Amino acid sequence: MIELEYILFILTAYFVGAFPSAVLIGKIFYKVDVREYGSGNAGATNTFRVLGKNAGIPVLFLDVLKGFLAVNLIIFLDKIPYSSEGFFELQLTFGIAAVLGHLFPIYTGFRGGKGIATLLGLLIAIHPSAAGYSIIIFTIIFLIFKYISLASILASFAFPILIYLLSDSSPISLIIFSIFVPLLTIITHQKNIERLLIGEETKVNLFKTQKND
Repeated sequence: MIELEYILFILTAYFVGAFPSAVLIGKIFYKVDVREYGSGNAGATNTFRVLGKNAGIPVLFLDVLKGFLAVNLIIFLDKIPYSSEGFFELQLTFGIAAVLGHLFPIYTGFRGGKGIATLLGLLIAIHPSAAGYSIIIFTIIFLIFKYISLASILASFAFPILIYLLSDSSPISLIIFSIFVPLLTIITHQKNIERLLIGEETKVNLFKTQKND
């Protein structure tokens, strides 16, 4: 039976993940609702597209931070041994709740982003080395092709491989979760994949946006 305390922490993680950083920064500093432009998503990628790097960078930082903080809510629980499987599974649960909060934020009518930045914060918290290499892969792909969506997809596919290569004895829950990372990315990037295939995906760089020729 799940304890009430755990349920309250899962809800707290959801509310942390639901914090609408893109919407707030857009409305407060630019008088723009990013959901009404570009892809219509309330995430860092669309913020970069619509408002540029000065808005996109802080949104990216905050969205990553949401996932990282949600996982680390577990420090306020002292009933579970640090090295136990249950401890890790709770971390994953809190992180997943935050990602769901970002995807379906209660504060803004459940219209959120694609969850990749918040998912990255989760990954950094549970496996920093695999997350770090995934960031490197993302950066290389992005710098070469200028597509955030393509970089996100390929980096997510690398994550379960990195878990296998970097972990001698990973918890089974981590292995299963790592497999779902690329699946989630594909689900949330279906329209991006379609645009990539027909050459209509928007390129993004630190200074401007441009349409693919």
